[in-house]
Amino acid sequence: MSESASEEEAVPEAGAEHAPVTAYDPAAPAPLNVPRTPTGNAEVDAGLERLADTDHLATDGHLEVYEDVHRGLRDALTALDARPGPPAPAGHAAAGPR
Repeated sequence: MSESASEEEAVPEAGAEHAPVTAYDPAAPAPLNVPRTPTGNAEVDAGLERLADTDHLATDGHLEVYEDVHRGLRDALTALDARPGPPAPAGHAAAGPR
């Protein structure tokens, strides 16, 4: 039995490379390629790196990342406020307005 011409055409040639056909999906994740410059603060830099996760998520997954980063940055700022500062000069802390 011989094969029909249409069956022969459906068989790819040996060694031929075929690119997969993909449909355009505007909701598919696409890297934003936003540069993230290190700040020198480990907590803040970790939050900036966490933002890179959005490059691999659909837009409906971004909110969780943004909330996580916001929470981390807020905690870092709160920690700065909680650090004891230098002692107030003697006499100024107890003195009221004149």
